[in-house]
Amino acid sequence: MKERGYSEKFKGAVNKVKGEAKDQFGNATDDAMLQAEGKLDKLKGEAQQEIGEFKDRFGNYKNERR
Repeated sequence: MKERGYSEKFKGAVNKVKGEAKDQFGNATDDAMLQAEGKLDKLKGEAQQEIGEFKDRFGNYKNERR
């Protein structure tokens, strides 16, 4: 049960990398829309990683109470 938050953290990391790539490519090509998409992907990734951390902490707390 240790992988409780792992998948969310992994998805978050992927979205952050994807977002950074879009942001940088949008910057290089002067594509404001692509930059905005990249920034949103990075924010989504950060949120997913936080959710993963929460699941890990909550799961540990829940198991301790049993």
